Amino acid sequence: MRGAHVSSQHPLVVATAPDQAAPPVPRPRETLLRRLPGPTPPVTPVSRPHRPIRRASRASRTAAADLATILLTVTGAVASGIGGAQPADRLAGAVTTAVALVGALALVRSWSPEVVGRRAEEFRRLGQAVLVAGGVLAAGGLAASGVAPTADPARTWALVVVPATGVLLGAVRLVRDRFLRRRRRRGVGLTPVLAVGPADAVADLVRRARTDRGSGWEVTGVCTPTATGTGPAAVEDVPVLGEQDDAASVALRHGHHVVVVCRSAGAGPAELRRLAWSLEDTPVELVVDAGLVDVTARRASLTDLDGLPLLRLPRLRLDGAARTLKHTFDRVAALSILLLTAPLLLVVALAVRCGDGGPVFFRQERIGVRGRPFDMVKFRTMVPDAPQLRAGLHAVGEGAGPLFKMRRDPRVTRVGAVLRRYSLDELPQLFNVVGGSMSLVGPRPPLPGEVATYCDRARRRLLVRPGMTGLWQVSGRSTLSWEESLTLDLRYVETWSLSLDLIILVRTVRAVLRGDGAW
Repeated sequence: MRGAHVSSQHPLVVATAPDQAAPPVPRPRETLLRRLPGPTPPVTPVSRPHRPIRRASRASRTAAADLATILLTVTGAVASGIGGAQPADRLAGAVTTAVALVGALALVRSWSPEVVGRRAEEFRRLGQAVLVAGGVLAAGGLAASGVAPTADPARTWALVVVPATGVLLGAVRLVRDRFLRRRRRRGVGLTPVLAVGPADAVADLVRRARTDRGSGWEVTGVCTPTATGTGPAAVEDVPVLGEQDDAASVALRHGHHVVVVCRSAGAGPAELRRLAWSLEDTPVELVVDAGLVDVTARRASLTDLDGLPLLRLPRLRLDGAARTLKHTFDRVAALSILLLTAPLLLVVALAVRCGDGGPVFFRQERIGVRGRPFDMVKFRTMVPDAPQLRAGLHAVGEGAGPLFKMRRDPRVTRVGAVLRRYSLDELPQLFNVVGGSMSLVGPRPPLPGEVATYCDRARRRLLVRPGMTGLWQVSGRSTLSWEESLTLDLRYVETWSLSLDLIILVRTVRAVLRGDGAW
């Protein structure tokens, strides 16, 4: 299989990745495809015309942006006097550096349509190109001078200009991706996808594509095992265009750029191979759902066993240097926030005390990492006897799954309502973070009664320290269903990184200021 890789939060194996630009889509060749007998299924028009992304043209634009960035960088280096005392030496160094960078980017195929748009692979190849270009310049300078002098211009270009250019090239890609995701969320530049498989698996793919609009996929057609007779006319409002065995001809006839074979489609190796061969000389990309959930593509890798592609899933590691880095960051950041917000904490404490004369803080047992209990501290937002009143309100609770929540909880005080709207009641949890029982970012800390109802999947939330905020808090908070919040928490467990924590913290500030989903 050509261009095989793993991508997205939900692992998908790309079986073919043709290099041609997507449109126009040619008609199927009779030598490759055999149309099945029977009437052609009716075609339901899509809600708006597609403006598909042309992978080849995007790669060309990325290459042009890289060339412009390299030119600007070396020009700036020459103008600032880097790389030699004489203008001729600086000009020669600039030309050599530019050629080395362009050659290295081409050598690692950084501008391949199969690479452009896949961030992790793009940055991996960009790093390779920077190392190659820097190494070539350093080796060339050493060879030219015979013995490396103290002030070697080639060393300056290799150790200063090349890494700086690499950083700028990465920044250009981040800006490009952000621009593309914004357009996609507005419904512009989406790639039409044909989903193949049973209705339940296709429905799951449709929902995921609609949730993650930034991925650029929009399922506009479905092929099911039984498209006619007893089969549904549509799945999640997406029209069924044909039978599963007719997927190749349907994709070519209706202009789909990606065919996704969903899990449980019942397609064996022979059927997948036949489908891949049918699409081999077309611009249509074939993607096979690996059938895994709650496992990220970053953790999985593709291996081969006598021609049989296999997904390797290494053990999830939540210890070592990464854990130490996270704990250090959490405690330093929490202590800094406590010092900066000390006046605000004092004002809130006085407001709670003067509100009804009750205690300022509310302590509650929660379950932390590995199932260890701890006392979580919050500003009190309810009447003092709130735990005793909960039993009478349980029947009218609006929480999802094992969670108990009410949009207008009668136990909440007037001061508490204000604190809850802007999440000020959670500031004392910073003491839990400093003490090590919580993190700034992580799954929601559950109650013992909630944990008692957990299935094995839900218990994976306890593999990491609970957090003051997390993916589910910035994705809808109380408006999410239990299954949605659980999926987001498990995704965090699988994909944790310091950069992800920083992104969630920034999104938390915005959500708190807007009061999104807080009740």
